[in-house]
Amino acid sequence: MKEMWRKDEHKPWLIAGPCSAESFEQLRETVLAVHDLGITTVRAGIWKPRTRPNNFEGVGKEALSWIQEIKQEIDVQFAIEVASSKHVDLALKNGIDIVWIGARTSVNPFSVQEIAEALQDSDIPVLIKNPINPDPDLWMGGIERLANVGLSKVGAIHRGFSAFKKTEYRNQPLWQIAIELKRSLPHIPLICDPSHIGGDRSMIFDISQKALDLRYDGLMIETHPNPPKALSDPKQQVTPGQLKDIVTNLQIRNNRIDDVFFQSKLDELRNKIDSIDHDIIENLTSRMKLIEEIGDYKEQNNVAILQIERWNEILRTRKKWSQDVGLSDDFIEDIYTLIHADSIKRQTEIFNKTKK
Repeated sequence: MKEMWRKDEHKPWLIAGPCSAESFEQLRETVLAVHDLGITTVRAGIWKPRTRPNNFEGVGKEALSWIQEIKQEIDVQFAIEVASSKHVDLALKNGIDIVWIGARTSVNPFSVQEIAEALQDSDIPVLIKNPINPDPDLWMGGIERLANVGLSKVGAIHRGFSAFKKTEYRNQPLWQIAIELKRSLPHIPLICDPSHIGGDRSMIFDISQKALDLRYDGLMIETHPNPPKALSDPKQQVTPGQLKDIVTNLQIRNNRIDDVFFQSKLDELRNKIDSIDHDIIENLTSRMKLIEEIGDYKEQNNVAILQIERWNEILRTRKKWSQDVGLSDDFIEDIYTLIHADSIKRQTEIFNKTKK
C-alpha cells in the first residue's frame, strides 16, 4: 500500500454536511454555510441503509444532480456513501470526488470486494468505516481488499461499534481498536466520526477533541441547517453555527517537542512505567503458574474447570480493591476478563493433555 495521500499534521481534515441530502435547497444551504467556515469537503447521504424498512432511506440518485449543480457554483468536494457496484457506477458517472463504505457494508467481505472491483480502474479516494462489530481484522481486511485492486487513496473512518451493553455512546468508541489500526497502517488517514460515536450533538466536541489528542487525521461531523427537522439522525447533527463553535475551540496539540528538559522528564517517567510493566509481567507469570497448579489439582480430583462462584468473587473483590485506589470498575473488569479467559484456556489444555 502506498504512503498516506492526505495528511497535514497541523490542520485536521474536516468533512461536514448533512446526514442525508433531503432537498436541493437544504443541501445548498448547508454547503454554503460549511464553505464559509473554510471546509471544502462535504459529506451527504444519498442512499441511507436503515435498520427497518419504511423509514427515510435517502432520495437516491436524484441528489446526484443537486451535487453537480452545487459544485458548479461552490468550490467543494463531495463525499457520499456507496453500498454496491451500482452505487459506485452512479457516483463515478456523476463526478463524485470521494466515496466511503459504511459500517453495515464493511462488515460483509463480499460487499467490500464487489465495491473494490467496481472502483479499481478509478483514482477516487475511498474511505472505509469500521464494521459495526468490534473485529479489527474485518476492518483491516476491508482496507486490504481496496488496496489489492490497486486503489492507492484509501482511508479509514472510526464511527464506533455496536454493543448489547448500553453506554452513554450511541456506538462505543473502543478507541484501542482504532489506535491499533493506526499503529499497523500509519500511512493511511484515520478520520473520526464523532456524530455516530456520540449519537448526541452535545458529545461531539469532547469526542472530536479526544480524537485529535490521539492524532487522528480528520473529523467527519454531520451538519444540518435545522437538525430537529432532519429526516435522519436529528439528535446527532449540529447547525453550522454549532459547527463553527466546535472547530474554533478544538486544540491541535504538538506531536512532539524538542525542549531538552521536557524530553528528559518524559524519559524519566517512561522509564518508571517500563519498570512497573516489568513487575506486572513477572506477577502475571507467577499468577499463571498458580493457575496451572490449580488446573492440575482440579483434574486429579475430577473437578470442573469453570467455577462461577469463584469468578464472581474475583470480580467483586477486585472491583472493591480498585475503588479504594481510584480505578474504575469497567477497567478492572476488562483486565480480569482477559486474565480469566487465559486461565480457562490454560486449564483446558491441562485437561486435554491428561486425556491423551
